[in-house]
Amino acid sequence: QVQLVESGGGLVQPGGSLRLSCAASGSIFSMYVMGWYRQAPGKQRGLVATITGGGSTNYANSVKGRFTISRDNAKNTVYLQMNSLKPEDTAVYYCIARPPNDINYWGQGTQVTVSS
Repeated sequence: QVQLVESGGGLVQPGGSLRLSCAASGSIFSMYVMGWYRQAPGKQRGLVATITGGGSTNYANSVKGRFTISRDNAKNTVYLQMNSLKPEDTAVYYCIARPPNDINYWGQGTQVTVSS
């Protein structure tokens, strides 16, 4: 069982920045594939970004060049730096962890609202 605790959401104006954090339990965090998904009202949950234990990253086209995913294996934490935020980035953001057993574990979600 992997437990995930997210933080860092909130209200920000268009063009602003936020950094989300997700702390994971487990002694083999460096082997987890970590990622962020988001779900806007009335829409399906979709991929934002993922990062492997070795640091390889993947991004949704809609966030490329604006968002950066990173991880600190010493702190069992993954981050999502979000810059140049747009109203369409408004969603609940979920952290996901995939250990070597290929089971997906989800965080509780954190709300990000981009509005003036």
